Amino acid sequence: MALISPSRRLRRTPFSDGVEAAGVSAYTVYNHMLLPTVFRSLEEDYHHLKHAVQLWDVACERQVEIRGPDAARLVQMLTPRDLRGMLPGQCYYVPMVDETGGMLNDPVAVKLAEDRWWISIADSDLLLWVKAMANGYRLDVLVDEPDVSPLAVQGPHSDDLMARVFGDGIRQLRFFRFGHFDFQGRDMVIARSGYSRQGGFEIYVEGSDIGMPLWNALMEAGRDLDVRAGCPNAIERIEGGLLSYGNDMTRENTPHECGLGRFCNTATAIGCVGRDALLRVAKEGPVKQIRAIEIETSSPPPCDRSWPLVAGKKPVGIVTSAAQSPDFGCGVGIGMVRMTHWDEGTELMVQTQDGVFPAMVHEEFWYKKQDVVA
Repeated sequence: MALISPSRRLRRTPFSDGVEAAGVSAYTVYNHMLLPTVFRSLEEDYHHLKHAVQLWDVACERQVEIRGPDAARLVQMLTPRDLRGMLPGQCYYVPMVDETGGMLNDPVAVKLAEDRWWISIADSDLLLWVKAMANGYRLDVLVDEPDVSPLAVQGPHSDDLMARVFGDGIRQLRFFRFGHFDFQGRDMVIARSGYSRQGGFEIYVEGSDIGMPLWNALMEAGRDLDVRAGCPNAIERIEGGLLSYGNDMTRENTPHECGLGRFCNTATAIGCVGRDALLRVAKEGPVKQIRAIEIETSSPPPCDRSWPLVAGKKPVGIVTSAAQSPDFGCGVGIGMVRMTHWDEGTELMVQTQDGVFPAMVHEEFWYKKQDVVA
């Protein structure tokens, strides 16, 4: 396998020393930074995540900070979700779109104050789009990337670990809410959130210098909880239907095609630049949409390209992510399927680089249904 050549364009994170000491075995590149993808093995990391607690270096979820008198106006221009009722201390999942209604990113917006926001982005250069909007509309805001690096604590024992470091008050934190907690005299914004179905927190570590002291403190406090370094797990996220921007959706897709219509208050999100386009989409309905795809194989190949979904010889969609699920005993996938074939139980074939396999469309994903975004 080819190696990644290091350079200044590929940035390390405040937690890279800890990640390397923990034995990371694979990386990907995300927002021009290193993102761990495997430690012991994809399957072993998967089982550990579901039964213990992990620290995830997700510093690659860079923040776009928007501050100033027009901050709230600018954030609303970026998303079709109506933010008027959002209060400081809340986090919202916010599809962000361009003027055509195409998805630019699916970040979490963190409202620190009326005039100060962090947008915790997926893998795309959203900072440049936000700067262009601010400049083009001559808004009274400052837009920048602050020295803020998220560290996630995920898994069923995450509450116990976090309470040992930050105090029992953190147990009272509600889902998709954040609070301010002290660590060695430094203020930490901590949200109950994360990119897994196993529950946990995301610590917005402000200041790279405190990254490794925090990592080490959490590792030491969680020894008897079997804490390990981990990372977003491909199997677990596909089981739960957690979408990956750039894989499962791109600028060619609208939020409605991505199954994110419930986060679009298009009629009332006055000011969103893609509002007119999305009003038409909402009225007509999407012609294709994200679905769970069950694949009949004991070992799907790596899904590093789009796999055609066919009915007979007719293309009716694509599989965008896939893995073998140990817990559900089947190949699990995420796909974009045309409306003519997206109903529950529709039988199709998926064409992979390793052959053609039977596939079935499901309207629900495998993991126990729960809301993981607010």
